[in-house]
Amino acid sequence: MPPKKSTHHVKPDKSGINLASGQRSFRHHQWLKAYEDKLLSLLAVISFLLAWEAISRSGLIQPIFISSPSRIWRAAQWLFANGFLNDIRVSSIEFSAGFILAILLGVPAGISLGWYRRLYALFDPFISALYATPRVALLPLLILWLGIGINSKIAVVFLGAFFPVLINTITSIKTLDPLLLKCARSFGASDRQVFTTLAIPASIPYIIAGMRLAIGRGLVGVVVGELIASTAGVGHMISVAGATFQTDKVFVGIIVLSSTGYILTELLKLVERYFERWRPKPPT
Repeated sequence: MPPKKSTHHVKPDKSGINLASGQRSFRHHQWLKAYEDKLLSLLAVISFLLAWEAISRSGLIQPIFISSPSRIWRAAQWLFANGFLNDIRVSSIEFSAGFILAILLGVPAGISLGWYRRLYALFDPFISALYATPRVALLPLLILWLGIGINSKIAVVFLGAFFPVLINTITSIKTLDPLLLKCARSFGASDRQVFTTLAIPASIPYIIAGMRLAIGRGLVGVVVGELIASTAGVGHMISVAGATFQTDKVFVGIIVLSSTGYILTELLKLVERYFERWRPKPPT
């Protein structure tokens, strides 16, 4: 006789339910922990925009002084429909050319000056003096030498971006671990081998940090150059809009510049994170 099947339902295991609930809670907690900073940043931005719009609509402050997000949005739509892309293109060319030139010259010069003590002694007074000189003070000379065209703006961006890259590269070479250098020399490593296997890998995180600083300095150079003498560009648009009290358009230019700086900085952070493992660890 076959055994009778039980008609009773199997009761769920209470401990199993608690375990699954605990796992879901743990994953939820991990997700919140991973994205907490980004969520807080997003919340802060949204709150700021809402407060800005509310203050502007309340009439407490005249729109000519602070504008509002909705007015800036309408101004951006009008600008992009009326040639603002050409201003962005001109400023992008000026910034890209000056920034790339600063990296191409700043990194090799920094390595050479950091490696050769006497060469550094020769150029150090000029580097310190030029680094401390405000770029805007040099602009009249640059315009006199290069004209009011794109070349003088590239030169201003170059002077702004060059020194952070140069000084960071010099510092990275000067702070190489002397024990590692001594060890490499004791095994008969040539200058080329020391450069390629020790100096360059140790310098890259510092160079990228210098490039992050150079982004801000380069954008300042673009705006300063275009504010003083130009016929196109984001800085030129800001100058014209400011002179005619069009606050909405001024804010559009500022947002374009700050967004560009933010995106470039975040991209360099990703590159820097990749090379972070090459950075020397502090002694514990």
